[in-house]
Amino acid sequence: METVAQQVEQASVAPAVRHAWMPVSPCGTGCVQQRPGVGVVRAGFRAVGAVSVLLAYPFVHIVTPASRRSGMQRRFARTLLRACGIRLRVVDRRTGAAAIGPRYAAPGTGVLVACGHIGWADIVVLASVQPLAFVARADLIDWPVLGTLARVMRVVPIERERLRRLPDVIEQIGHRLAAGERIGFFPEGTTWCGRAYGSLRPALFQAAVDTATPVQPVRLRYLDAHGNRSTVPGFVGDDTLVDSIVRVLRARNLTAEVVLAPAEPPGTDRKELARRCEQAVRAEELSDAAHAVLAAAGRQLTRAAVTTV
Repeated sequence: METVAQQVEQASVAPAVRHAWMPVSPCGTGCVQQRPGVGVVRAGFRAVGAVSVLLAYPFVHIVTPASRRSGMQRRFARTLLRACGIRLRVVDRRTGAAAIGPRYAAPGTGVLVACGHIGWADIVVLASVQPLAFVARADLIDWPVLGTLARVMRVVPIERERLRRLPDVIEQIGHRLAAGERIGFFPEGTTWCGRAYGSLRPALFQAAVDTATPVQPVRLRYLDAHGNRSTVPGFVGDDTLVDSIVRVLRARNLTAEVVLAPAEPPGTDRKELARRCEQAVRAEELSDAAHAVLAAAGRQLTRAAVTTV
């Protein structure tokens, strides 16, 4: 009999048909840092804890009254992060948000949450801030264990290789936003290593434009013990899901940092909305790049001055 890990492995590596419009990341397993981690025994305890949380969640979801499910889901997501050895840090940069605490929107208020995509842990991290549904690859529904969670979380399935079905997905997202749901998605369309990143594709932003729903940009990064970016949670290239999970379970002092940028009004142009959200999501990277340019210019001026003297 196949184990759950073997079933997940087979489901996650099923070949996908590539089309010209499908996003492709140049990141590969070579981007992933290989650093000394925790021992096998400790990683095993983490795995047992994580699996226990995953198996318990559907049952607890059913028996919990609907009015209390949001808080329960958030606690379960945070418990799963701790079981995997991941700390959570939430930074809220929105004006007046400190009064209500870090969350995407008030209960019953629709919001589209846009975030860069690094790996499978992203969904757990975002749900730890406030529960939300996600736009995810359609075949996730068929995965063992994870498929059950996807159905409980009411995932919006998207088949990236079938472009003609995209309007239906946008319409479905729009209906749920109008009904007051929080929907998270990864507009890069694929995963990156955590240091490099791609452009935010504008297509699904149309749902926010159609329903006049604000978009919450989120900056997500994983940090090591020294506060540097970590690529350990990356799920890229020829990486398998099981390899990625084991790597995270063996990681030492891993922190997921979520930065909530000010919400963006939907406007009337999805491309312009995507551009604004990309600037918000990549503000830190753009700032670092500008700083590097200025530093390089300063070094050149210094060398020029020394030469002149």
